[in-house]
Amino acid sequence: MEIAHGGGPKLATHVPQHDWEISQRVAVLVPCFNEEASIGKVVADFRATLPSALIYVYDNNSTDRTVEEARAAGALVRNEQHQGKGNVVRRMFSDIDADIYVLVDGDATYDPATARTMIARLFEGGLDMVVAARVDREHNAYRLGHRTANRVLTRFFRSAFSATFTDILSGFRVFSRRFVKSFPAESRGFETETELLIHAVELRVPYSEVSIAYRERPSGSVSKLNTIHDGLRILRFIVYLVKKEHPLQFFSLVAVACAALSIALGAPVVFEYLQTGLVPRLPTAVLAVGVMLTGLFCFFAGLILDVISESERSAKRRAYLSHPAPVALSAPTVRQRSGKFR
Repeated sequence: MEIAHGGGPKLATHVPQHDWEISQRVAVLVPCFNEEASIGKVVADFRATLPSALIYVYDNNSTDRTVEEARAAGALVRNEQHQGKGNVVRRMFSDIDADIYVLVDGDATYDPATARTMIARLFEGGLDMVVAARVDREHNAYRLGHRTANRVLTRFFRSAFSATFTDILSGFRVFSRRFVKSFPAESRGFETETELLIHAVELRVPYSEVSIAYRERPSGSVSKLNTIHDGLRILRFIVYLVKKEHPLQFFSLVAVACAALSIALGAPVVFEYLQTGLVPRLPTAVLAVGVMLTGLFCFFAGLILDVISESERSAKRRAYLSHPAPVALSAPTVRQRSGKFR
């Protein structure tokens, strides 16, 4: 038996069955924090499902045997010292060079066999992202608090960005190279899942969803997601991205609110002035004028920021277009890489 990188047993020779297995370099990226109980199974299952892929485990300051278990299973293990999933994703996307990226959590709750379906859909459909939308078929797999928070956040996200996603917090996705290399990666924690979707929506790239059974964590594995704390962080981050990506709409709402408040404060003062010719409530009048001016400033700020946002979006679009699509390889090139064409 041969030994693969990391000391794990090398799998039997795999005969490629799809074009993407011949022409595309696939990297499986697994961000981890204290996943000793599950990471070995995740690596082994993905090596069996995607024999030609390189599997990278990025440890995020684990205090258990996550690193040892990952190496023993045959993964390439690296470390990211800045705590938070968003920081790990930023580092992985910066470091790893591949044609197709599979991003999956290290908790063994996702079925690795679905990865082949997701990659095939990405490659054959010319897509840039495929998301595994979770369906909880095991009673204890998806906690009630997590399920409820995900539904609330998903509905808010869909309404804010006119998107069609049904699971914005899924930890299992497949990306093209051009998507990964144009992704700005601003978030630090679990907000990164939402940022990935907003990147797809704002650039109007082709994407799809695949339903997948969500499994219960193995014994000894504990979720790192805090329903209330992380849910509020994700909600705050969505609001921040609405302001960043659609500043005119955001600040227009603020301007309308200021105008409504100013009218409510100033109308009685105006009516009293028209009847008596006096302004006995001068502070209220000054406040009403100040609130109205604030609304006007917000509206003009939105106009200026909207131009800047559009410029940034164009820059991201140019970065996105600088990389070939997953189906950019022509048939002769595929044959040449497979050794059948010289």
